[in-house]
Amino acid sequence: MRLTWVQPEDLLPHQLVQGRAEGVDIADVEDRWRRAGGTADAPVSGASDKPATAELRELARELLAELDSRTPAWTPPAIPVLDKLTGSADLSERALNAWLGRAAGNLLGKPVEKIPREGIREILESSGQWPLTQYITAVGVPDEVQAKWPWNRRSKPTSLREVIDGMPEDDDLNFAILALQLVERHGSALTTEEVAQAWLSDLPAGRVFTAERVAYRNLLEGVDPLQAALVRNPFREWIGAQIRTDAYGWTRPGDRTAAAQLALADARLSHTGAGVDGALWVAAMSAAAMVLDDPREVALAGLEVVDAEGEIARAVRFGLSLADAPLDDALDALHSAYGHLHWVHSVNNSALTAYALTAPDFATGIGRAVMGGWDTDSAGATVGAVLGAALGVPAEWSRPLDNRIATSLPGMNQVAIDELAARTVAAATSDEGERRG
Repeated sequence: MRLTWVQPEDLLPHQLVQGRAEGVDIADVEDRWRRAGGTADAPVSGASDKPATAELRELARELLAELDSRTPAWTPPAIPVLDKLTGSADLSERALNAWLGRAAGNLLGKPVEKIPREGIREILESSGQWPLTQYITAVGVPDEVQAKWPWNRRSKPTSLREVIDGMPEDDDLNFAILALQLVERHGSALTTEEVAQAWLSDLPAGRVFTAERVAYRNLLEGVDPLQAALVRNPFREWIGAQIRTDAYGWTRPGDRTAAAQLALADARLSHTGAGVDGALWVAAMSAAAMVLDDPREVALAGLEVVDAEGEIARAVRFGLSLADAPLDDALDALHSAYGHLHWVHSVNNSALTAYALTAPDFATGIGRAVMGGWDTDSAGATVGAVLGAALGVPAEWSRPLDNRIATSLPGMNQVAIDELAARTVAAATSDEGERRG
C-alpha cells in the first residue's frame, strides 16, 4: 500500500519546493538527497510509484528535520477589528443557499478533480458541454476522450449528472459540517486544541489530505496542536485550511473579525502563511456574503482581514481584475501567472475563485471555477457558497441534491441540508445574543 501525503521520501521533494519558495537555501540538502539516490521531482498525487529503501527513508526524515530548522519563523496574523456589515436579507434563506451552493459547486467539480484544464476542456467540448453551465455528464463524451482523461475514480459513481442521488461524501462538506459543530460546542472561545480533538475523534485519517494528513500524523505523534503545522509539512500554504472556514462566516453574519478569529483557530492547526490567509479570506468573505448582494463586494470585504500586500490579496485582486476578459483570455492569464503552483495551492485557487465570483449568475460562476482546472471541487464549493448566499441557488442545481449530504462524520450521514441551515442560523443567533448580553 502506498500512502499519500505522509511518506518521508515523498514529502521531501515537496519541502524542497516550499523551501525554495520561502527563500530558504536548500541546495546542500537537495544535493545530499540526489547523491543518495533520491529524486527532487515532487509527486503530484502525493506518493511516488515505489517505496524508498529503509536507508533512503531515514535520510528523508533527517533532511526534513534539517529543512524545518531553516524555515523562517511564522507568527499568526493579528486579526483587524472591522465594523460589522449589515443588510436586510433573510438570514435563514441565505444560510440555506450557502449550504446548497457549497454542495452544488463541489459536486460540479468532483468528476473532473485532478484532470488538468486541457483535459476538462476536451471532455466538455467533445460532448457539447463547453462552456460549463450544468452538472457534468458522461453522455456524449467519446470513449477515446474518457480513456485519455479518466473521470475521478471516487467520484465517477456518484457525481456525474446521470447518477447524482443527493450530495455524495466529500472533505469540503465534512469540514463545513465539522466547523458548524465546533461553533455549536465552543462558540467564539474555540481553540486550536479543540479543533485538533474534533479531528481525532470525528474525522477518519483516510479522509483528510495534504497538510491535514500531515497535521493529523503530528497530533498522533504527540506534537502540540499549535506546532502541528510546522513539523515536516510542505503543504502548509496549500488550500486545505481554505476549504474549512465557510461556516465560521455563516455563523457570524456581517462580522468579518469574529469569523476570521474562528478561522485562525482552525487554520493554524495545519497551515501557515498564504494557507492561513486564504482561510481568513474565505471566512470573512462568507460573513460578508450573508449580508451583501454583490459577490465582488463580498470578495473585497473578505480581503480586509488579510495583509493587503500578501500573496492571497494580490491573487484575489488579480482574479477580480479579469472580470471583463473573455473566458479563454481570463483562464490563460490565470495559468500564466500561477500555473507553476501545485493544483491544490491556496494562491492559484484564490485567484481563480475571485475571477469566478465576477460572473453574472450562479451557473456561470461555478462553471468558471471548474473550467479553470485546478482544485475543481474545492474552488467550485467556495464559489458556490458565496454566490448561493448572495444570489440564491437555482432549482436545477439544488433539486438533485435531494436536501441531504453524505458525510464521514459520526451520526451525520445523510444529514438534511435544511437542518444544517437551521442550525447555522441558531448558532448565529445564539452568538449575537451572548454578545449583547
